[in-house]
Amino acid sequence: MGHETYKLDRSQMLMNPITLPISLQTMKATKSEPLLIIRLDLNPERIAEIVPKVYSHGLPEIKQWCAGHVMNADISIIDAMIRLLECLQKPGDVEFIAPLIMDEILIRLLRSSDGVHVAAMGFADSGVHQVSDAIAWLRKNFSQSVKVSDLAKLTHMSESSFYNHFKAVTSMSPMQYQKALRLHEARNLMLSQHMDATTASRMVGYVSNSQFSRDYSAFYGAPPRKDIDKLYRQPQKTY
Repeated sequence: MGHETYKLDRSQMLMNPITLPISLQTMKATKSEPLLIIRLDLNPERIAEIVPKVYSHGLPEIKQWCAGHVMNADISIIDAMIRLLECLQKPGDVEFIAPLIMDEILIRLLRSSDGVHVAAMGFADSGVHQVSDAIAWLRKNFSQSVKVSDLAKLTHMSESSFYNHFKAVTSMSPMQYQKALRLHEARNLMLSQHMDATTASRMVGYVSNSQFSRDYSAFYGAPPRKDIDKLYRQPQKTY
């Protein structure tokens, strides 16, 4: 994520307080030992409702924000996730049982060592929540030109406060985040639609081929064509 790399072993979770462009690579996966990854989107409104019950004496101060938190998924969370997946086989369970299991998972996350970071997702006056408004706009309009001052106005924060909050919770500046979104989308276009680099770069907002190539090489470690050719040769290792 950005310039940070996280390594997850078996039965570990990566918790992101906000939506981030992430590149994943599997280090080991075979037919006999396949890889299962589950993504679960947490509901901020429900978090806000549960937090007062878990933190009855108030929410501890968050001393340092991080873009991601690697957490151990203990047997209770794994068991809850299995039961949540089993609900998919029974329509009635999806409607009535799944919400109860989701609450259980939220409570267990809130009570974990990184629970305070989960809790912050539920409060409108938290830096995470304000930054998420800017991120939602960027995700929909990443190909457009934008200034940090415009994003700060969107979140009702001063430019300096917004910049500091944004970098604290994403490990990137707003412009670096937009660049990451553009590069991820360009890579996806070249992979899924066999689009050439020039066309893909224009689709995501670049006007200079050389700038796109430099940014792409710095982000992915190789020029566009070389990187895409490598992915085509080894599709089983990168997602």
